[in-house]
Amino acid sequence: MAEILAQVARIEGLAMITIRADLDRAGDALAEATGLPMPDPTGITTDGTRSLGWMSPDELLLILPQSAKTEALHLLDQALTGEHALVADMSDARAVFDVTGPRADDVIAKLAPVDLPHLAPGTLRRSRAAQTAAAFWRIPGGLRVIGFRSTADYLGLILSEAARPGTGLAPR
Repeated sequence: MAEILAQVARIEGLAMITIRADLDRAGDALAEATGLPMPDPTGITTDGTRSLGWMSPDELLLILPQSAKTEALHLLDQALTGEHALVADMSDARAVFDVTGPRADDVIAKLAPVDLPHLAPGTLRRSRAAQTAAAFWRIPGGLRVIGFRSTADYLGLILSEAARPGTGLAPR
């Protein structure tokens, strides 16, 4: 009997804060406020519990435990005082899934037009998973996927279906 390609798990308890600002001007203050190095374009930095991802030339996404959200919002507001900026709690607008296992790349490859063999650790990719927007990056043992909460059921379904036993990609 064929084995499942990867495990798909919905991750709860994470807060997500969108930060919009002139990253060249505010980068040092943001790094200090988040406690994380500024990511390179298309990058993500992490300390194991928190991550800071580059979403666009003027946008970052801070992902952290829900329990740290209030303090992070306060520190970000202080760091951006005097800057033309936006700090918004997007926690309720996003859904997070981890796809882990030896063939996690195959699951994502079925759904997203991304060159996965060249998706290096510390790189964040914004794309789509089938018909919904998604962002993903490598985590130990697989990939983390973020999508809109309004499409969370769909995203979870397509990830689970893509991981079904016997659905591996043909050798290349």
